[in-house]
Amino acid sequence: MSEILPKGSKKLLNAWAFYDWANSVYNLTISSAIFPIFWGALTIVRNDKGDIVNDTIRFLGFDFNNDSLISYVTALAFLTVSIISPLLSGIADYIGNKKKFLKFFCYLGALSCIGLYWFSLEHLWFGLLCYFLALIGFWASLVFYNSYLPDIAFPEQQDAISAKGYSLGYVGSVILLIINLIMILKYDWFGFEDEGEPTRLSFIMVGVWWIGFSQYTYYYLPKGNKKDVLTKAVVFNGFKELKMIWKALKNNIKLRRYLSAFFVYSMAVQTIMLIATYFGIEELDWGEQNATTGLIISILLIQLVAVLGAILTSKASSKFGNIKVLISLNFIWIGICVYAYTITTPFQFYITAAVVGLVMGGIQALSRSTYSKFLPKNAVDTASYFSFYDVSEKLGIVIGMFSYGIIAQITGSVRYSILFLVLFFIIGLILLFRVPRNKEE
Repeated sequence: MSEILPKGSKKLLNAWAFYDWANSVYNLTISSAIFPIFWGALTIVRNDKGDIVNDTIRFLGFDFNNDSLISYVTALAFLTVSIISPLLSGIADYIGNKKKFLKFFCYLGALSCIGLYWFSLEHLWFGLLCYFLALIGFWASLVFYNSYLPDIAFPEQQDAISAKGYSLGYVGSVILLIINLIMILKYDWFGFEDEGEPTRLSFIMVGVWWIGFSQYTYYYLPKGNKKDVLTKAVVFNGFKELKMIWKALKNNIKLRRYLSAFFVYSMAVQTIMLIATYFGIEELDWGEQNATTGLIISILLIQLVAVLGAILTSKASSKFGNIKVLISLNFIWIGICVYAYTITTPFQFYITAAVVGLVMGGIQALSRSTYSKFLPKNAVDTASYFSFYDVSEKLGIVIGMFSYGIIAQITGSVRYSILFLVLFFIIGLILLFRVPRNKEE
């Protein structure tokens, strides 16, 4: 029986933040690093020179480009999350034991990661189902995890403990990724015949890490504060609030135009982050250099530089205004896409990764803070506004990933998909120029 800690307790706050340490390994290992490399090795046939001979997969009676297939599954998973998030938000606000919901989606995601160990072309449906459910488990668990913040922390504590959670997540995920990388690159040290088995073991390690370290969080978190009887009206309350915000936007030109711009350019930003590793696997000539090492170094470089990018962007926005800086960042993203279309070497990829890191951290942090600034003064339903923001972002990912997949399927090259994303940034720029602003904005 765990002790009941008072709201604001340091031990309770640390236990809450520690869930970031537990779950962030999914985001880095499965979404960004090892799984994309594994997927490429599994689905791409190369000749002795390293040239791609075949990257087509047969699934459900249809032939798919390998990048298109994984992008469709990713888009479908995010669409599912977009639909269930408002439902889960409504439940999280009222249910008396939301810890059970947090555990359920945590275990769903973690066990699905473990299931990726058995991913094979012979049982493709099973592997893709595990990938699909892992994504849903991760994002759905965050709904309940985030909803705990006002329950366990006072307003003046929330920014600091939220930042601490983010920091713990970064450190934990990097530690496990480095361990996995050593296992994969030095597989003979551990008695493996090749890098295939340690790669699959990394998926199990993600699941075990996620479940194991989350127990500390569960031990101290309260069940939840029951506010009302869970009824049909409560369950669908999240959708009701989204509809309310949609109507409110009609009377707020600044917020409406900004959100439209964010929705469009965010499609491209999030899509690029999700497919960057797949691009590196398929389109670069790594020569004698180990592609796995190079790609993971690129991912770590992006994460490290993103912190610097967020700081520099914050300082620039205070001097020049949020919208002007966002416009500049979109111009840089256009340049990145055009340059990415031409790159062929690892060195060029590292340069691109460094620039992506700078503008990725900046545009994500500034987009959210700009949205917060544009909210109506004295708005009491800020949670509803941010729920609308989150759903908009996820729906943008759905459209971006589907667009990427379709272009890759039609052209047979992900380079054209990257170039196509320029269109989203251009439309986003046009919409940003239309946002009414004061001198400081």
